[in-house]
Amino acid sequence: MTDSDVGGTRRKPRHLEDLTDVYDFLEEVRLRPGMWVHHSSFQHLDSMLTGYRVALGIHDIAEPFDFWIPGSQGRFTEWLWQRLGRHSPLGWAVEIEREAERSGRPAMQMFFELLDEFRATGHQDQVDAKSDRHSPAEAQQAHAPD
Repeated sequence: MTDSDVGGTRRKPRHLEDLTDVYDFLEEVRLRPGMWVHHSSFQHLDSMLTGYRVALGIHDIAEPFDFWIPGSQGRFTEWLWQRLGRHSPLGWAVEIEREAERSGRPAMQMFFELLDEFRATGHQDQVDAKSDRHSPAEAQQAHAPD
């Protein structure tokens, strides 16, 4: 049973103002992926999460974020490379899509299974405040064109 299920029934979507962190947001994506992720594109999901991280930096919000940190791939990506037994310069989104294609499973389903496994291992709770918190200037610099 997922967090989206309550007593065997699917829970109702929440309002954005009721969400407290990126994991709350991802639970909304899990509940209605077609609404949030155009054509189930993981590049779109990755871009949304990057935008989420940039907004945290711009607004100077200290929230643990596991998907991308300026100067690092993030804890989820590092965990995924260990889990898959390989590294990839293409990023977590592309590699999950590839894994899903190889196994003949929906990529969105595989992402949430991997995310649940990552969270169950406690990796998301290992917060290094120095690497998780960046100034708005650092967030902008990380996305500045070369």
